[in-house]
Amino acid sequence: MKSLLHRIPLLGRWGELGLVGKVSVVLGTVALAGVAAGAAFTVYVYAMWVAAPDLADLKQRDKGENSTLLADDGSRLGVVQSETLRTELEEEEVPQLVRDATVAAEDRRFREHEGIDFKGVLRAAFENVRAGEIVEGASTLTQQTARNLYLTKEQTLGRKIKEAKLASEMENRLDKDQILTLYLNNVPYGTVNGQSSIGIHAAARTFFGKPVKELMLHEAALLAGLPRAPALYEPFSDEEAARERRRQVLEAMAETGKVSRARARAAAARPLGVERGGFYTRQEERYFFEYVKQSLIDRYGRERVERGGLEVRTTVDVDRQEQAREAIASQLGRDDDPAAALVSIEPQSGQIKTMVTSERYGRTKFNLAVQSRRQPGSAFKPVVLMTALSRGVDPDRTTYESKRLDLDDPRYGEIEVRNFGGRYRGDIDLIRATVKSDNAVYQQLALDLGLDAVKENARRIGMSAALEGRPAEALGGLERGVAPLDVSRAYATLAGGGVRTRPQAVRSVSFPDGEKETFDEPEGERAYERPVTRKATEILARNVRRGTGTSAQIGCPAAGKTGTTDDFKDAWFAGYTPGLSTAVWVGYAEPKPMRDVHGVAVAGGTFPARIWARYMREAVGEGCERFEPPDEDELSLEPYCARYATTPSCRADDPEAGSGGEDEGGGERRRRERREERDGGGKDRSGGEAERDGAGAPGGGSDRDGKSGGDETTGGGQDGRGGGGKDDGGERDGGQSRAGKRPDTRIESSPSQRTSKRTARFRFSASSGSGSAVRFECRLDEGSYRSCQSPRRYTGLARGSHVFRVRAIGSGGRRDRSPATYRWTIRSGGGG
Repeated sequence: MKSLLHRIPLLGRWGELGLVGKVSVVLGTVALAGVAAGAAFTVYVYAMWVAAPDLADLKQRDKGENSTLLADDGSRLGVVQSETLRTELEEEEVPQLVRDATVAAEDRRFREHEGIDFKGVLRAAFENVRAGEIVEGASTLTQQTARNLYLTKEQTLGRKIKEAKLASEMENRLDKDQILTLYLNNVPYGTVNGQSSIGIHAAARTFFGKPVKELMLHEAALLAGLPRAPALYEPFSDEEAARERRRQVLEAMAETGKVSRARARAAAARPLGVERGGFYTRQEERYFFEYVKQSLIDRYGRERVERGGLEVRTTVDVDRQEQAREAIASQLGRDDDPAAALVSIEPQSGQIKTMVTSERYGRTKFNLAVQSRRQPGSAFKPVVLMTALSRGVDPDRTTYESKRLDLDDPRYGEIEVRNFGGRYRGDIDLIRATVKSDNAVYQQLALDLGLDAVKENARRIGMSAALEGRPAEALGGLERGVAPLDVSRAYATLAGGGVRTRPQAVRSVSFPDGEKETFDEPEGERAYERPVTRKATEILARNVRRGTGTSAQIGCPAAGKTGTTDDFKDAWFAGYTPGLSTAVWVGYAEPKPMRDVHGVAVAGGTFPARIWARYMREAVGEGCERFEPPDEDELSLEPYCARYATTPSCRADDPEAGSGGEDEGGGERRRRERREERDGGGKDRSGGEAERDGAGAPGGGSDRDGKSGGDETTGGGQDGRGGGGKDDGGERDGGQSRAGKRPDTRIESSPSQRTSKRTARFRFSASSGSGSAVRFECRLDEGSYRSCQSPRRYTGLARGSHVFRVRAIGSGGRRDRSPATYRWTIRSGGGG
């Protein structure tokens, strides 16, 4: 080794050099090494700069943005919660005060440099060495913006080079104010209670509970100082550190001439004034809010809903919400009172306008209006009524015996049913049985119609409960029960003329990219023909005028039905006007009898009916609408002859009627003769109805407490299991309507009743008592009937009102007397 050193010039003569010579050799060597290292470093940096991706090749990291829910009138309901709080602002929404404070705190030469501030790097190094700690950063606002949007926070030379390149390109593409706005919308300001505030809007709301435009100097300075070290300067955790950082920002603003020194000193002397804001945590109409949130998650996914920046316009009417709460409180305002829930739906659109409960969301998250599964009691009877009417049963001329039932049904075994209060009326028609809510009559009617048919009609009308085809279900004794939302939807089908719509809680969803999805015109599905629902409405309106629902009168036409279950555990009133369907439920969250509430037993005609009436009076207001009366010419209703029916015309000359069957000979001939006799002579139907109403009037209406009048409960000893088990061959109707031999035509799908589309598509089907239809005839507006098939499509339709009719023709050439009819309107502005 020594011999090698002697071979190197100068080193071989090292001992001969003096002190100055030796120092010169060392310094020269170091200088040469520095030059070489600097050259190598320059080459390395250049290579990495060239290899770094261009700005155009990168995609901004999605910082997310909170989704906001609005009421129907545009008022704010709240923000969907997530771990990140962020709301993007436009450039003009950020006040100059905030811009000046940010530039002074983070990058004083922001307006002068081109993305990389070499002077700033030297100044920051000097200040940090002098202070003995990091007091000034070297990255420009542009670099920080590039890092926040495109890069990670790894502390490597490679990342710094990429950051510098992106900052330089950003300066070439955007002006200074655009870059500053990007910074203010994307920089983290700190985490409070597990939620990170990203951007100046979230910071202002989180730390001061106010919008950015209302920030004062001392507040803007505090926020501008947070991004340097959010955890260190977080004012809720360390007030002194936050105060010192604010002082530094105010001093920087004074040094850069943005504020006077006197004003800066005054602002530094003020208290921090921080206040936890509720902008991102406060939510109005919490039960409805959570219902909408879940429906959005089901449609779009949780990530997009919580951080997708959606603006959701809902259907809820905040004024009606308050009216509903006041209506409940007016009747049930004591601490130990049972709970109540109310849901209102617009029949034509399916939009949910009201969803309230008497419970407080802070006490329980369980939404009684949607999640509860309670027994509907007699509020279920319209399902049985619709089963009969859609079968062609004439409620005026079909009778059953109102009596205590102790049946041994051939299929379901022993069935026991009693009426509320033990009141029985002998032979009564179905209209009076509905008005009096007669359990015995409705149980027999359901057995004759077939419980599978009742089950199917529950689905058709819009009840989501899973029925099993048991006798008790006809009187509302369901295994799982229903929620007020289900009941309101079912009654909305009647109010909407037989069109079943899906409940809608959202009108539109606006996305950050400007796209918008609207739900204003949901496609309804025709469940029943309009004449049939009009007849049902006529009967249920009579129930409000004279029956168990008299406490629900509102001074405008209304139809509805009460419901009360065994031991008074659940009480209902469900009803509608032409423009609004509302269901009210009253009961304890943990079911128990309501035998003494304000001194009365809670039946459907008591608190539920009165709550319904008070709410509906406000909701309907001055604009009373009238129901369209049923057109008897469009109905083909016949007296019903079946096993349990006592219909006079059946007993008079049909010896087979009692067994529920009828041969194809004499029985059918007698039916035809009676039809001809009715069509030829007829009788005064209005007179008969008036007489029945008059006869039923004494004692017929319920008193204000519902103690007398209609039979409300489902009855005591009914066998909920039905006793008989399942039938191998499926359900068979216990009896047959006189209209059964003709095809029964039904429109299954149709366009919206009000639409801008100039096309229309209809699906239809038919069934008959003696065989299926072999063909159909369709008619549009005033045209002639023409042979057609399902589906039938029309195009190029004119704007205005249209009528579509379809009738089935059976195998014997017998046409349906009552063509299925649908009316709709095409508004201007539509396309194909």
